[in-house]
Amino acid sequence: MIEGVGGLEGVIAAAKQAPGRGLPPVHLWNPTHCGDIDIVIKRNGLWFHEGTPIGREALVRLFSTVLRKDPEGYVLVTPVEKLAIRVEDAPFIAVRVDRVGEALRFITNVGDVVEAGPDNAIRVQMDPETGEPRPYLHVRRGLEALIARPVFYEIAEMAHERDTGAGPAMFVSSNGAWFEVGPVETDPA
Repeated sequence: MIEGVGGLEGVIAAAKQAPGRGLPPVHLWNPTHCGDIDIVIKRNGLWFHEGTPIGREALVRLFSTVLRKDPEGYVLVTPVEKLAIRVEDAPFIAVRVDRVGEALRFITNVGDVVEAGPDNAIRVQMDPETGEPRPYLHVRRGLEALIARPVFYEIAEMAHERDTGAGPAMFVSSNGAWFEVGPVETDPA
């Protein structure tokens, strides 16, 4: 962290100092809460600062590396400060999936590559407003990606029927784990 630099500039400086190409160790940083910053991650995955879209993809990717989910909500964190932001749904969007051997490998809108499995579960919940499925993928340390609709359709094509004890459902496997993705569709008679 650059001495005397705070707020947005401090977040940028801390993220740029991440060793190598890996993620900064945000889980090890425990600064006191310094306030809020007017950053919102919209339901569609777009990041806004002070009401304006952040147009620089590299800056969004940089911010995503210092994003953390704490019990009180989402924060951008550096070794010396923690700034609350607002996330309307999930902070990331899974925009691609590929079957690689026994794994489903996802790519997010911020460049994360995540293989679904025991540590990175797929979950589907029903949207209370629309009744439509809202599928999510665990990315890292409590952060999730909403699985984009075209990607979810690809997953549904890979799904297999399994009995749950409460009846059949559709499941997809990845890295030895099975994830329920929806009910078994029945043909109308």
